[in-house]
Amino acid sequence: MDKSDLVLRAVDVAATMVAVVTPIWWRMCRTGGSTGCRSTHRRGAVTMETMAELHTDTALTLTPGAPFPLGATPTASGVNFAVHSSTATQVFLQLFDESGTAPSDTIALNGPAEGAWHVHVDGIKAGQRYGYRAVGDYDPAQGMRFTQAKLLVDPYAKAVTGKFVNSDNLLLAYDADAGTADLTLDNRDSASVAPQAIVVDDAEFDWKGDVSPALALEELVIYEVHLKGFTAHESSGVSAPGTYLGFIDKIDHLRRLGINAVELLPIHEKYVDDFLVDRGLTNYWGYNTIGFFAPESSFAAGDRPGAQVTEFKTLVRALHQAGMKVILDVVFNHTGEGNEMGPTMSFRGIDNQAYYILTGDDSEPRRYYMNYSGCGNTLDFDNPTVLALVMDSLRYWVEQMHVDGFRFDLASVLGRTGRDEDFNSHAPFFEAVRADPILSHVVLIAEPWDTGTYQVGNFPTDWSEWNGRFRDTVRKFVKGDDGQIADLGRRLTGSADLYGDEGRTAFNSVNFITCHDGFTLHDLVAYNGKHNEANGEDNRDGSDDNNSWNCGAEGPTDDSEVLELRKQLVKNHLCLLLFSAGTPMLLGGDEFLRTQGGNNNAYCQDNEISWYDWTLADVHRDMLDFATNVITLTRRFKAFQHRKEALGDDNDSSNATNGLAWFGADGATPDWSNPTVHTLCYRLDTEDTSPRGAVSGVYAILNADHQNAWITLPALPDGLRWHRVIDTCLPAGEDFAAPGHEVALDPSDHYLASARTVVILAARAS
Repeated sequence: MDKSDLVLRAVDVAATMVAVVTPIWWRMCRTGGSTGCRSTHRRGAVTMETMAELHTDTALTLTPGAPFPLGATPTASGVNFAVHSSTATQVFLQLFDESGTAPSDTIALNGPAEGAWHVHVDGIKAGQRYGYRAVGDYDPAQGMRFTQAKLLVDPYAKAVTGKFVNSDNLLLAYDADAGTADLTLDNRDSASVAPQAIVVDDAEFDWKGDVSPALALEELVIYEVHLKGFTAHESSGVSAPGTYLGFIDKIDHLRRLGINAVELLPIHEKYVDDFLVDRGLTNYWGYNTIGFFAPESSFAAGDRPGAQVTEFKTLVRALHQAGMKVILDVVFNHTGEGNEMGPTMSFRGIDNQAYYILTGDDSEPRRYYMNYSGCGNTLDFDNPTVLALVMDSLRYWVEQMHVDGFRFDLASVLGRTGRDEDFNSHAPFFEAVRADPILSHVVLIAEPWDTGTYQVGNFPTDWSEWNGRFRDTVRKFVKGDDGQIADLGRRLTGSADLYGDEGRTAFNSVNFITCHDGFTLHDLVAYNGKHNEANGEDNRDGSDDNNSWNCGAEGPTDDSEVLELRKQLVKNHLCLLLFSAGTPMLLGGDEFLRTQGGNNNAYCQDNEISWYDWTLADVHRDMLDFATNVITLTRRFKAFQHRKEALGDDNDSSNATNGLAWFGADGATPDWSNPTVHTLCYRLDTEDTSPRGAVSGVYAILNADHQNAWITLPALPDGLRWHRVIDTCLPAGEDFAAPGHEVALDPSDHYLASARTVVILAARAS
């Protein structure tokens, strides 16, 4: 029995069990939005009496329908609509055609049944546009924010027609001019500025036998990338720049680089805050979700209703065919509706008390919003409505959109319970995911902090985490800060101090040096400070704690020595990232020195500041080749590929596994406690998987000192010699040796490591 048959059977059962509720019908003005209705409104009134009344007005055939599944579900004869609201007194469905904002049909839903309002509408199908209006009290002090004047997007909508635009403050449920903050109701109709949801039939897409690549987490090299920015620049040369389909044209670049997992910045439907619109900016990164099931509509190349769904699926299918997993960056810590002064677009108008953690004082206990996210509100994961929404969303993206995993923005919020300040790794959401037969088998990555807590290393055992400790330590070491080698040893070997308990392994550490939030790798070595003037906040936004160094000149320069040193440091960073135990994540464009001009908070820059300039892939072909070679080397020497943690807190080599041993420059045990030591070496026994084979071990020299260092090399058995594989101080073409072409060193027990250099030697037959 397929999905439509199951839903139809549920509808039939519901028709025999659920009596049709006969509500008090209200008549709605149908003149086409706020312009036609505004003359009848008295702005500032707090009752519904000034809004034209709603009632069922349709010639379509209706049956009671089923309360589940939530959302708009196509059946053999029509569509079943269901929406959850535990406190509304009535919910209306409005259907729209392509003519605009006047509804073609207004239908009262039946319910609530277990909190769900529902109806089945015969004779409509995928592509139908719709929205909801919810009726109830407007009493912000008690957390009630209903107003039938605002057209609401279905929280389970799988596609929408376009973007919310808060023209003339029509999205606000309150009168912004009344001088009473959010307490005075605004009865103007928002249909002219609110997008409509679109009915989607997921069965219509032909996946052509698509399957996810069979890759374990420890095999992944993740590429974090903004979907639009990847191809929006005119230099990309793709057929549909900045779109799902345009991305497909650049998959070969990722494949040649050696990437096998793509982590997309948020592609859920988003809302752009008014303050950004007023500045002529936008929410480019997309961390402001208003539709947890809907792909971002602006990334579609076609204009057919629901094209974004088909095109996203086409992209996933193409990435899978190229052997790459797809990981979505998802934002479940808050929604785009903001705090009490924000717009009413969906959740707030449907069931404010259920979706958000509300707070206040004794007189107004639920007027305000808990703000762990820093974005105005926080979803309430203690509420079954929210837990069901998030779980349903995640399963939908896995089952119907074929994604392979998720990176959770500000994931510490998901472990907070109600108003409790404490993080709990056994919070309801984590337990629900652990028990879910689908979600427990996908990639789960936490950004392990929020505005009030830093939880690196504290997530459930089956979760991986962005390792901010790795980022900070590697940055400090490479630029030559004192006192870094002890912590560097822990980060290189899988951060056992963070992930060694409860069965977690090194690959639970997602190692990164740069990501979307902060400097690119080029800018990390080209700027001492941030340059965010284009954001319109007088350079006050963005982090001041960058651990960056400009190598002697701030920003662009013609100084050849500075430019050479910058490339050398970038190569050092790439080696430390790729050769460390853990799951590496590369920021998109770092492989060819993409720059944001020193902007370390380009969240609002949908322009050439953030877009990938593909001419740089030719200008810096040497860096692209080096990055490609380093990724290839991790697969050649298995010990580099995400081995388990080798050491504990004390970096004690006697407890090391995988044949790892530490050395100082003099060949003795490192002086871990000496803050002036900037050189660290280690030896790994490893298998060479290249056709030539015969390598029995590698020796890594990490010299972050500003001076050259003579390195004492370990003695080798007769018949073996050290061969140079990498020396980052050498020019392109000499800095990396292909398998079988490693440079044999003179029979000597020393190697001169130049200042600020990473060297990799391989032991093989002479």
